[in-house]
Amino acid sequence: MKAAVLESYNHFEWKDVETPKVKPGEVLVRIQFASICGTDMHIFPGDFHPRTQVPFIPGHEMGGVVAEVGENVSDFEPGDKVAVDPIIWCGECPACQRKHYPACTSLKLLGVDMDGGFAEYISVPPHMLFKTAPHLPDEHVALVEIYGIGFHANNRAKTKEGDTLAIWGAGRVGQVILQAARTKTNGTIFMVDPLENRLQIAEKYYENLIGINPKKENPVEAIKRHTSGKGVDIAFEAVGHADDIEGVYTPVRSCIQSLRGGGKVCVLGLSDEPSPIVFKELIWKEAQIITSRVSDGEFTEVIEHLNAGNLKPDVLISKVMPGSEIQKAFEMLQKEKEKYLKVLLDFR
Repeated sequence: MKAAVLESYNHFEWKDVETPKVKPGEVLVRIQFASICGTDMHIFPGDFHPRTQVPFIPGHEMGGVVAEVGENVSDFEPGDKVAVDPIIWCGECPACQRKHYPACTSLKLLGVDMDGGFAEYISVPPHMLFKTAPHLPDEHVALVEIYGIGFHANNRAKTKEGDTLAIWGAGRVGQVILQAARTKTNGTIFMVDPLENRLQIAEKYYENLIGINPKKENPVEAIKRHTSGKGVDIAFEAVGHADDIEGVYTPVRSCIQSLRGGGKVCVLGLSDEPSPIVFKELIWKEAQIITSRVSDGEFTEVIEHLNAGNLKPDVLISKVMPGSEIQKAFEMLQKEKEKYLKVLLDFR
């Protein structure tokens, strides 16, 4: 089979590798599309070393069609359209024993800790596969994983009908938080991002949504103004590394300040930098800070909404490129990352 092998950091090779053998209790999937994730963009230059060991095949957002079924597998058959959940829990650590799997102390992912989906085939156990409706476009199946992150964040925050939300960051993760939230509440949603093109995407496709550019106005003041001083029920931080903006606090602290009394902040942004907050501001509101990491069973929820047409996956897809052009795709994203949301690789 053909695969995109990261031979050394910053260098992919499109080459022939051995097609996986289907073991008993496994399913061989013919990958149709895989999506480039922000994590992949960190793996590419070596930011995840020594966790990622080159050469290997990255890719953890993928969808395809069942090509072959191993012995003792009864729930799948060739031709089934499937999304692949890349997460592997240990099942033994204290978090797993309490069924809090995203907090697994030795969590691993296909395409990060082992070969993944930037290839024509992958063989996985059936519990990592989720069937989608036959009518669902192959491109959309590859987005189930990132949608799972958005739904998991909303489930962690317990978003419900009538809730008003603020989402700091209108990139890939912020957009899927938004789309997931719109299946749960029709309340006003504020999107905060200094990139106008990302705000315009959200504003174009959703009603009762207000985009705020923190370089043009203070987002906390704008939110308070639009909510008659009350603030929002839930604020999501999906920024990670944030550039300093004069007169504007860090995203997490701004999230806290934007809350109503008793509200919640849900933090997803992964950054190695400290994020200063003033706990007095949190305590006075008796508010909560929770976090959200990956997904935990939300694939089923995502697929139900995709099958029903309740989400807008085409909004996320900025460009589709052949798998053979993966080096070009990564270099393009390195140079102009703000221009794109999701870039899909076609392995058909």
